[in-house]
Amino acid sequence: MTPALKRPLSVVALFPTGAGALGSICHKGRRALNATNSTFLTRRGLRLAADVEGEGRRGAVMLAHGGGQTRHSWASTTRRLAERGWKAVSLDLRGHGDSDWDPAGDYHIDRYAEDLIDVAAALPGKPALIGASLGGIAGMMVEAVLAPGTFASLTLVDIIPRTDPSGVEKIMGFMGAHLEHGFHSLEAAAETIAAYLPHRPRPTDLSGLGKNLRQGADGRYRWHWDPKFVTGVRRGRSPAHGEDLEARCRDIDIPVHLIRGRMSELVSLEGAQAFVAGLKHGSFTDVADAGHMVAGDRNDAFMQAVIDFLESPGGSAAYSGTAGQ
Repeated sequence: MTPALKRPLSVVALFPTGAGALGSICHKGRRALNATNSTFLTRRGLRLAADVEGEGRRGAVMLAHGGGQTRHSWASTTRRLAERGWKAVSLDLRGHGDSDWDPAGDYHIDRYAEDLIDVAAALPGKPALIGASLGGIAGMMVEAVLAPGTFASLTLVDIIPRTDPSGVEKIMGFMGAHLEHGFHSLEAAAETIAAYLPHRPRPTDLSGLGKNLRQGADGRYRWHWDPKFVTGVRRGRSPAHGEDLEARCRDIDIPVHLIRGRMSELVSLEGAQAFVAGLKHGSFTDVADAGHMVAGDRNDAFMQAVIDFLESPGGSAAYSGTAGQ
């Protein structure tokens, strides 16, 4: 049995969720014609919804979104990966999107890591993992603690074990503000996001936003995740372990690529550089004009960084990192 990490902290300090991640849902992604809907069953009996695209001659890539998102936030990314010969598997994590809500409200970070292990085991070979926020922390838990060697490589999108507490607090405030009553219309939800993310152009087509909301019997729209996920985080029910996880990540043997948004409220440049310097096989890309949700802010630069890493000569282990766009 893997020994427990010490000095438990609130999981809020480890994976930022909410508005920073939700910004990407304002951009409608085109869905590839050959995408198929799939379901993966976890060891604890939960069904995880997924979109699978591409024939996979290069291998498989799993994509795990941030807290408060759904698999639809990866629409452009999965399409591009599929076009380049990868099998892209974008998941709705437990409690999000079309995946099952945990009946006991168990959203401990270890459960998310176990779910990723179970999905990876159902795929041929070792997949690469691209994880944003929550998905990235779960990936680090897999490789540093629970099941090292599960993935071929790990791409972390604007997330490291220790993030800026003030940025996390701002995001959690946004998430909790509309948790109970929701929004009376899609337009009202879009207005709220636009006020929180003023650097983002407001879209005229809200269909992408509609995929991330659920309409209740009262006609109001609420975010497409289990409210217990947020309340559990705010009560500190899910212990996670910033300093200890960072130390354990130094023993990860696979290539790790950190992609940071240069305007990130959560990952400082100094923190990112220190984290990558401590890795055995670490590389770093800093993307200009992007915040926490890099893929939504600068999808062109994000995709170039992803492709350069995954397809670098000699494999991702040979990638040495690039300057921000």
